[in-house]
Amino acid sequence: MPRTCAARTIATVIGNGITLDEALERSCGSLEGRDRALAREIAFGVCRRYFELEALLAQLMDRPLKSRDVDVRALLLVGLYQLRHLRVPDHAAVSETVAVSKPLGKPWARGLVNAVLRAYLARADQLDAALTPAQRAAHPPWLLQALEHAWPEQLAGILAANNAAPPMTLRVNAARTTREAWLAAAREAGIEARACALAEDGVVLSQPLDVAQLPGFAEGLVSVQDEGAQLAAVLLGCADGERILDACAAPGGKACHLLERHAGITLVALDSSAPRLARVQQNLQRLQFEATLACGDAADPGAWWDGRPFDRILVDAPCSGTGVIRRHPDIRILRSAAQIKDAATLQLAILRGLWRCLKPGGTLLYSTCSVLPQENEATIAAFLASIPQAQEEPLDIDCGIARSHGRQLLPTVSEHDGFFYARLRKPGASSSTP
Repeated sequence: MPRTCAARTIATVIGNGITLDEALERSCGSLEGRDRALAREIAFGVCRRYFELEALLAQLMDRPLKSRDVDVRALLLVGLYQLRHLRVPDHAAVSETVAVSKPLGKPWARGLVNAVLRAYLARADQLDAALTPAQRAAHPPWLLQALEHAWPEQLAGILAANNAAPPMTLRVNAARTTREAWLAAAREAGIEARACALAEDGVVLSQPLDVAQLPGFAEGLVSVQDEGAQLAAVLLGCADGERILDACAAPGGKACHLLERHAGITLVALDSSAPRLARVQQNLQRLQFEATLACGDAADPGAWWDGRPFDRILVDAPCSGTGVIRRHPDIRILRSAAQIKDAATLQLAILRGLWRCLKPGGTLLYSTCSVLPQENEATIAAFLASIPQAQEEPLDIDCGIARSHGRQLLPTVSEHDGFFYARLRKPGASSSTP
């Protein structure tokens, strides 16, 4: 049953700290069609509204559940989400959720679930009135404070984007077809889509679809990638004959985009995770491209680098993911303020480690899917202070917001996710054209 699988997924996220995507695959991998879609909708929705639902549940419970009853807690959140955010009749949401409690093997859970959900229906207005601003925004307090401090004028838009379902954005393979040709094929297939405003290879679907329904997906004519992420391949500015490093490359979207745009480059895709690197290989095979895969720590090139410098390096740095919360709503559950500091430390270490791999005259593009300045312009500022010879280059785009270093794209409801970009150059002669 989809509600059973959704509850198991949520229990795995909040009980074991497993990412939503992994937990969903573990719990719902056998579901298909509408059942899988419903389980996914509920699981993503509960994570998206987690702090709101948790606050409501706390008001409805005389005392919190024990940690061993995380499965019951998850089921209650599933029920509340349906009552508040899904177009499911109240009686059906209650009865179906109560029925799901039976397989838990806890006879007392059935009565509790029934009582809590019916109490919510009776007291909904009173419960809503007691929610704090952070709970209404469905963000953890630390993150709401960080966003408000960094983006006071843009806060409402960021929160709205984070709490909205994301659009499905695609990247057309410019090596095999054109955006116009793919859009024409989509229209023939009855698929509504439009060209992206920022990414010249990007299209946005009016409604998300299974990739199997996309014209030419299996043949490599199109891939799923956010519009903001597609700017990386353009901003890196590769030329034929150059040797390129895509650091932290998994799952391979940016690496494949580079190869689509520049057939004459030699690409090395680096990632610290062998399983994630396997996903890069899968994407390369589907698109019929070749690249050298390297498994290693970007901050410690001595363990994997052959000593030959790169003309250009893309550093898609590990980060909080606060620019893509709408696609990964479990971020708001699994991240903490302390992790942001740790991420910034790692980002600086990666920049310093890879700088020596860059050819004199070469270009390094730094990118994150974060909207927090500590991971973005502050990291670039710290790097420039530690490597005085490094030079920042202006970015030849006018989208986003200019910062003290780089440019910030904030997430939007109907268009791109949140991304940060900054471009650096190593002084010296270069054999390639900038």
